[in-house]
Amino acid sequence: MTDAPTCPECSQAMQFGGFVLWVREDDGKRTCRALWKCASRHVWWKWADRPDEPLEVCSMPELFR
Repeated sequence: MTDAPTCPECSQAMQFGGFVLWVREDDGKRTCRALWKCASRHVWWKWADRPDEPLEVCSMPELFR
């Protein structure tokens, strides 16, 4: 992860927070999500194997703050 995204909610720079293993609903594969956080405590993620897809709001942000 070389290019840190900006937070879609507050436009602050985000920091990489690691990988989370998750089951993807559309194909049933266990795949990693790349976790991103900003200084305002917004938590976003995206599929690690789909780098061109946009960030999504993390469904369980309290686990990663």
